[in-house]
Amino acid sequence: MTTNQPGSALLKTLAIDIAVPIGAYYALHSLGASDFAALAASGVFPLARTLFQFAKDRTINSLALVVLVTNVVGMLLTFVTGDARMMIAKDSLGSGITGLVILASAFTAAPIMTKTMRPFLTRGKAENEAAWERLGGNHTFNAILRRCSVIWGIGFALESAVRIVGAFTLPVSTMVWLSTTIFAVAFAVIMVVSGKVAEKAGKMIAAEAQARSLVAA
Repeated sequence: MTTNQPGSALLKTLAIDIAVPIGAYYALHSLGASDFAALAASGVFPLARTLFQFAKDRTINSLALVVLVTNVVGMLLTFVTGDARMMIAKDSLGSGITGLVILASAFTAAPIMTKTMRPFLTRGKAENEAAWERLGGNHTFNAILRRCSVIWGIGFALESAVRIVGAFTLPVSTMVWLSTTIFAVAFAVIMVVSGKVAEKAGKMIAAEAQARSLVAA
């Protein structure tokens, strides 16, 4: 695995989950579809991606599972109510629930974000992967990873609250792009802040890998 793979995968995910749905919404809306119909159709793209990922990997990722369940429940509630605002709030609520789950997991033995952060910190290098395994019992290392999960959890919960308020107070056509903008900005801020904290873990991995290579030499 190359060093830019995690970043490439992230950009691909954002393109499917954000850019494609927005483009689909405005395209369908311009053709005369109602807000609800356009939003319902555009929501199929990220949901299909999540289901495809499950079928392809044949593994259960805790974070992906939370997102999938939230999307399915949200879609069902939206179709029952027939409210376009509920469709927007569903996505906002989804990230909020995800944030709370991430936050709660930070106080368990297996914080959800740990697996997500691993490829970014190890860069797919065998020596770094081995160093990660050896650091698994290190209190400082685990505390750093736990802190990152707390940052992601609180960040998602806060941006979710802002978007939910907007979903029921601003025009639907405005919230389609504004909700995405809020999420994108919040995501970027969370990523930078958690990245700064995670740098300490990255340095520990590098130091451990170097120390082991010197011993082996």
